[in-house]
Amino acid sequence: MPFEILDTVYWATIVVFLAVATVFAIASIRRPRAAIVIVSGAFLAAALALAALPFDPLPLPVTVGVAGLSLVIAVVGGGPAATVVLEAATRGTVTQGTHGGILLARSDRRITDTPYVAPAKTEEVMRGGLVIGVLERLAIAASLMAGFPGAFAVVVAVKGVGRFTELAESESRERFIIGTLTSIIWATASAGVWLLAVA
Repeated sequence: MPFEILDTVYWATIVVFLAVATVFAIASIRRPRAAIVIVSGAFLAAALALAALPFDPLPLPVTVGVAGLSLVIAVVGGGPAATVVLEAATRGTVTQGTHGGILLARSDRRITDTPYVAPAKTEEVMRGGLVIGVLERLAIAASLMAGFPGAFAVVVAVKGVGRFTELAESESRERFIIGTLTSIIWATASAGVWLLAVA
């Protein structure tokens, strides 16, 4: 009997921690704030740590709930987390574009047989990052939870190939690497809660 109560408290705590992490992640979608993202990440990390404890596997209804919350927090929370990390890394020096990208001053190459270099022009690169990030995290979390970790590599490869032509400048390369790693870590941690809880 005491073990059943302890198991119930354990399952309920994981669900509550995931739910709180999800609420804070949703609250940070419109205006990502470091404090809100940190609280969301802390509850996600706590749920991950609890799921790693050697308790009996979750019952089916709780498993379904944890699976749903894990997917939601993976998709919703990774965007604000990436935004906050990128803002910290660039210290606000990158100008945001109107289509979700960043504005860079690009100079054309030297015109052949003349000393003339075309003036720099402002161009928006890394457009559509929000939608790409959502799809990336959904694909990574879902593939891990479905037991197909190989799909993880395919998702990263497709993203890299799709962005290849935009990675000429150091600003876009850094943004790509930092944003992708943050997104992957968040999605993997979210899926990890479910994977550890049902193991």
